Amino acid sequence: MLIDSHSHIDVAEFDADRAQVLARAREAGVARQVVPTIALAGFDKLRALCRDEAGLYPAYGLHPMYLAAHRPEHLDGLRDWIEREHPVAVGECGLDFFVEGLDAEAQRFYFRRQLELAREFELPVIVHARRALDEVIAALRSVGNASGVVHSFSGSEEQARQLWKLGVCIGLGGPLTYERARRLRGIAATMPLEFLLLETDSPDQPLHGHQGRRNEPALLREVCACVAALRGAPAEEIAAATTRNAERVFRLSS
Repeated sequence: MLIDSHSHIDVAEFDADRAQVLARAREAGVARQVVPTIALAGFDKLRALCRDEAGLYPAYGLHPMYLAAHRPEHLDGLRDWIEREHPVAVGECGLDFFVEGLDAEAQRFYFRRQLELAREFELPVIVHARRALDEVIAALRSVGNASGVVHSFSGSEEQARQLWKLGVCIGLGGPLTYERARRLRGIAATMPLEFLLLETDSPDQPLHGHQGRRNEPALLREVCACVAALRGAPAEEIAAATTRNAERVFRLSS
């Protein structure tokens, strides 16, 4: 059995056939999904979905790419949701210095406040980091008590090692399945397995062979097979280890 540690199954792209997508995931052995939000406006929808569907676990956060949707008072709203709803993580939060026009200082403000909320409530964080890994690592170190995952990791082995030293996992998904991703594949092949989480980032980041199509959690099985091939290990071993990791990070019952 597999856990998709990063799925946006709540978004509009799945509204027309969400039940079928979830059924395909379960058929493929993806029985559980961690579902992070991107803005306060989506919190209600995610809560309702996770209450209605077994195996979906909510995380509440303010995504850096959706900066225009955030207001400082939303941080107070986020705190209320965390206190009341007891999510499995704070996120998706982080820094994105790749997309043009996103105010860097505003991103830093929201990210740090969310790290502080995670520390206050002793929750892991689900972190988005594009062209910002060094600063993300520094922020995690500065706020302290870090745990969680940098999802869709795209950095160097040294940056990955710094995260592991902090006790933070890296999430790998669709990009790993492309042969041109040599650095990422090298990390997956040799990294300490206890710091690896598998993800799809559905509906985004389609796998090799699925370009141009909507990504979905059932394809996590292919990500797992890719990691297994890179490490020369049985897929069942990778599935079992990464499932244990997700259960540990997000405190899910086995």
